[in-house]
Amino acid sequence: IRYIEGNPEHPVNKGVLCAKGSAGIMNHKAPARLTKPLLRVGERGEGKFEEIEWEDALQLATNWLSEVRGKDPSKLAFFTGRDQSQSMTGWWATQFGTPNFAAHGGFCSVNMAAAGLYTIGGSFWEFGEPDWDLCKYFMMFGVAEDHDSNPIKAGIGSMKTREDAKFVAVNPVRTAYSAVADEWVGLRPSTDGLFIGALIQELLKAGKIDVEYLRNYTNATWLVIDEPGAEDNGLFARDADGEPLKRDGGKLSGTETLPDGRKGRAAFEFVVERFMADEYKPENVADQTGIEASRIKRIAAEMAEAAFEQTIELDVKWTDWTGKEHDKMIGRPVAIHAMRGISAHTNGFHTCRMI
Repeated sequence: IRYIEGNPEHPVNKGVLCAKGSAGIMNHKAPARLTKPLLRVGERGEGKFEEIEWEDALQLATNWLSEVRGKDPSKLAFFTGRDQSQSMTGWWATQFGTPNFAAHGGFCSVNMAAAGLYTIGGSFWEFGEPDWDLCKYFMMFGVAEDHDSNPIKAGIGSMKTREDAKFVAVNPVRTAYSAVADEWVGLRPSTDGLFIGALIQELLKAGKIDVEYLRNYTNATWLVIDEPGAEDNGLFARDADGEPLKRDGGKLSGTETLPDGRKGRAAFEFVVERFMADEYKPENVADQTGIEASRIKRIAAEMAEAAFEQTIELDVKWTDWTGKEHDKMIGRPVAIHAMRGISAHTNGFHTCRMI
């Protein structure tokens, strides 16, 4: 190996590497690099080892694992470090028969990835890049120091050259990215959810929600069984074939009588009910977050203005998941990026869902 470089053809990072990536050659050429498996020959902690061949090492491991698997596979606890092979190692552990496997990611931001999957069908954390050329309002949550990818750095750099874009950083400390943001929101640690909930309430009150999107591409119009005390209360109402029942006329609110005579309410009505609660009033959130109510209201208004007054239309034909063809793409140029600062709390999953 002579040197390490990024792939200049990659659409996201365009070949840019961080210093750690470029320094990978030092690991490859390090004099301390192991060239063969080592077998401990002294007591644990003595540091006495001898080199053995791979076949011998694999046979030893096979013997240890065979004994466990023969008795009870779940007695194997399997943990890997910070690598990118978790899909493979997790698959291996599953084939072995143990549910007791984990990796670094489970302690970092997997609750955020799971929240993205639950809510929008994909993980936006770290892998969903904002459209740096068209975004007008960019919010970043919980990115500590410069903990993120080089494309984010390049993207923010390009956005800072535009007069029609604003970068808002939400973070308890004003370092790294927050230091170059157009506006820094220094809320108290772990109160991001309250801040976001207040923004949601303001957007609901102003009617600044994409009704057509909710109606066509989410389960907002599905009917939820509203029968307190019933075993299926709170579940989606379905017909005999298991298909969900929807609110008449694609309405996002209201109650209907289900075929069995019970009541069903549009799913989105529960969302509105939840976030219009006093708990999320900007005035009530201010003391806990440390962010003034007037400021919360202004930020919500700025988001709405960018999304609904600066809508982007692209003359690009596309087909949606229902098979319907469209002549153009409609974009609302507000982008949000979040990372570990959101996930490092017990409420991280739901905070991410709210984002």
